[in-house]
Amino acid sequence: MPLGTLDRTPPPFFKQGPSALSKLTVLSAVAIALMVVDARFKLAEPVRSGVATVIYPLQWLVMQPVKGASLVAGYFTSLQAAQNKQTEATEALARQAMRAAQVELLALENQRLRELLGIQQRLATPSHGAQVLYDAGDPYTRKVMIDRGTAQGVAAGAPVLDGHGVLGQVTRVYPLNAEVTLLTDRSQAISVINTRTGVRSLAYGMPGTGTSGLELRFIATHTDIEEGDLLSTSGVDGVYPSGLPVARVTRVERETSAAFAHIEAEPVAHMDAAVHVLVLQLPPASPEPGAAATKGGRP
Repeated sequence: MPLGTLDRTPPPFFKQGPSALSKLTVLSAVAIALMVVDARFKLAEPVRSGVATVIYPLQWLVMQPVKGASLVAGYFTSLQAAQNKQTEATEALARQAMRAAQVELLALENQRLRELLGIQQRLATPSHGAQVLYDAGDPYTRKVMIDRGTAQGVAAGAPVLDGHGVLGQVTRVYPLNAEVTLLTDRSQAISVINTRTGVRSLAYGMPGTGTSGLELRFIATHTDIEEGDLLSTSGVDGVYPSGLPVARVTRVERETSAAFAHIEAEPVAHMDAAVHVLVLQLPPASPEPGAAATKGGRP
């Protein structure tokens, strides 16, 4: 074959067809037509339902991790919310308990103040209201400190009462506070009278018994005194006004071989729980007869 008759052009590498623009135009027209027909006649509805039915298990399987993560997040969120609510409820309960305790304390203070006011109205002796600050530091004595002193007219030796009866006596006075020795201190003694029989005696502090009571000494074994008898101030000592409740007899022991009976009494005043007290003013000391005569006459 002559060389001139051969086709020297290279064969096409790809088979050429319609242009890309023509394909885009035709396919766009077909897609628009299908959408119009589907919207008008619902032709693709069975196909869509079938496809949805076929892919539903796969869709359900794919959604499980998402639902699991959502449930875990909701659990922890609910747990945190429950813990926050529990904390708020606990705090609210604590506040309510504190308020209830304050209400009970205020009610108790009001009751004590009413009792003090009732005693003050029954007494003809002038008095001062005071509050117990703290107990004395000496563990071997029964003393308390009150918030009234010489600046408020408190004097040494003044009787001190709470809302129930005689509490003790002022033994040391400072400008703004004072020391009160309770009746149960071993150094204290008070003259009392049995309100049932009228028998007078002396009651001494007895702090070593554990309950901190009083002991009536030098009472003959045949003296008429019984458990439950109320002892009040006799007034013969010139310090305590007569008729103030002091103690109630709790124990009476009589032995034939002993000359005196062993008698114990419990104070009616709240020795360990007194908060508000009443301090009585001592009566002015009367001048001695000799001094009055010397002042009235010539030296």
